[in-house]
Amino acid sequence: MYRLLRPLLFRLNPEWAHTASLWGARVAQRTVLPLVASRYQFEDERLKQRLWGDTFPNPVGLAAGADKNARAVPFWEAVGFGFVEVGSVSAQPAPGNPTPRAFRLPKDQALINRLGLNNDGAEAVADRLEHSRSDRARPLGINLAKTHDPDIMGEAALEDFRTSFRQLVGQADYVTLNVSCPNTPDGGTFEDPAALDALLGAITAEQKAPGLAVPVLVKLSPPLSDRVLFDTRLEEILAVAADHDIDGFIATNTASDRKGVETSADRLDEIGAGGLSGPPLEARATRLVQYLYRATDGEIPIIGVGGVHDAESAYTKIRAGASLVQLYTALVYEGPGLVRRIKEGLVARLSDDGYASLENAVGADA
Repeated sequence: MYRLLRPLLFRLNPEWAHTASLWGARVAQRTVLPLVASRYQFEDERLKQRLWGDTFPNPVGLAAGADKNARAVPFWEAVGFGFVEVGSVSAQPAPGNPTPRAFRLPKDQALINRLGLNNDGAEAVADRLEHSRSDRARPLGINLAKTHDPDIMGEAALEDFRTSFRQLVGQADYVTLNVSCPNTPDGGTFEDPAALDALLGAITAEQKAPGLAVPVLVKLSPPLSDRVLFDTRLEEILAVAADHDIDGFIATNTASDRKGVETSADRLDEIGAGGLSGPPLEARATRLVQYLYRATDGEIPIIGVGGVHDAESAYTKIRAGASLVQLYTALVYEGPGLVRRIKEGLVARLSDDGYASLENAVGADA
């Protein structure tokens, strides 16, 4: 089906195509959801894991960015994702950056976006998730970011995060802090160790309130290369995370550089700034997964994201130390059938390597 639809979607602006795809997903979940599930579902006991007190039927998740406003969560579950992460969501609604702001790199099977954290805001997303709660069957993550406003800084930025956390935590099985998204006029992020310490202090204080205890994960930027041997700044980030007993990491966010891209320099200049996602990011993201796994002695779950486009790339991240993986860009090029193909391929690889369960493969190459 997607092979027929893709040429039509690729005639549209990438953002319009995404909007059309989401509209189709919403129609499907209201009308033919059982049919969708029967076509795409594939589960195997060897892929099941228990993490953060929840059962993940398989390790393949939808990455943040695909469904910012949580409009199609039942559809994503029906096509076979083991978990879904929505967002990024901010305390205040935000329209994002001027268009055009999303671009395809077909030669690289990649995307560049500078959407600017466009979303409906925490209150609206929380209300939507509350009304769809009975339709959800798998773990749901909610990705939080600071409202896209350079004037919100310092204590106001912390309160911005606290506000969205309070409003959304009741709907989440885990919360991701998107600290690797620029939050200041000079492009600074909450990955600065001092800023991260303040943010995690604020959020962990919120967690102590009745009913607000939920696993908190931190999403990190990709390293500058796939040869990360030692990184002082990263070690400082890990020390801060350890001080606050962070429950997990997501590696990685999009990249601001264009390393590993084969698209012409002229085309890249024409596109301009934005976050790069897809296969050019794969090796770097996998290397960071391995770095984190080693640094934490494999005791903190890691979600690997960045360049996952088939069973082999997913399995490589798992063997590097990821308990779970996420994808989004590959859906644009391959469609929802990819989820089932990845799961079938993972089962085959576990069998070939003699593993009784996916948990046995996590960190095998670390």
